[in-house]
Amino acid sequence: MDSDTFEIIIHLVSALIAGGIIGLERSFHGRPAGFRTHAIVCMASSMLMLVTLYQWEWLPQIYIENIRSDPTRMAQGILTGIGFLGAGVIFKEGPTVRGLTTAASVWITSGIGILIGIGFYIPAILATIFTLCILTLFRWIEEILPSHYFAHFTVKFDQNKILPEYELVSFLRNSGFTTANMSYRLSDDKLTFEYKMIIRTANQKNLAKLAVDLRTQIEGMASFHISPSSD
Repeated sequence: MDSDTFEIIIHLVSALIAGGIIGLERSFHGRPAGFRTHAIVCMASSMLMLVTLYQWEWLPQIYIENIRSDPTRMAQGILTGIGFLGAGVIFKEGPTVRGLTTAASVWITSGIGILIGIGFYIPAILATIFTLCILTLFRWIEEILPSHYFAHFTVKFDQNKILPEYELVSFLRNSGFTTANMSYRLSDDKLTFEYKMIIRTANQKNLAKLAVDLRTQIEGMASFHISPSSD
């Protein structure tokens, strides 16, 4: 085995390991693009960069002497293609958009594969470590930092028992919520009236408490729907 072949193997194995490590974190949290996806993305990116890095291995000598290729164009093509793959893991669930973090992790995994493909091992190792820190440690930091939680809230009342808006807003305020973007809708059969809004709270537990309070304290309510907004 010559030195070039050995280096190519090192590139591909390193990319496989780096992508697999990031993918394991995504798989652990049940994300659509997990262990295998990230491993393939990273290794494929490295493999395609090796095509330009080791041109003398596959191009005839006459072409090597007369052609000057730009490896950065390959990197641009890889990242463009990964954009389509990343878009595939983003999906809309009702009013909530999910998969943005997974799409970002696929994108940076591709970048790590490119770094490994051209032999920039130190920045590739650092990028892998930093990516894992963002996906794990930053999740913990987000949980302990004070923040606001948003949810899309819809409530329907029987036409003859509609709760006045000011009473509904007051009820939500007493439950720890503020409201925004209020909209109204009367059903086609004119049997129910609907309030739809975005609610905000500083305590995530208030969402579960609100569901209980709505069931036990509001009369004339036909139905309600609380959909938290998150990645």
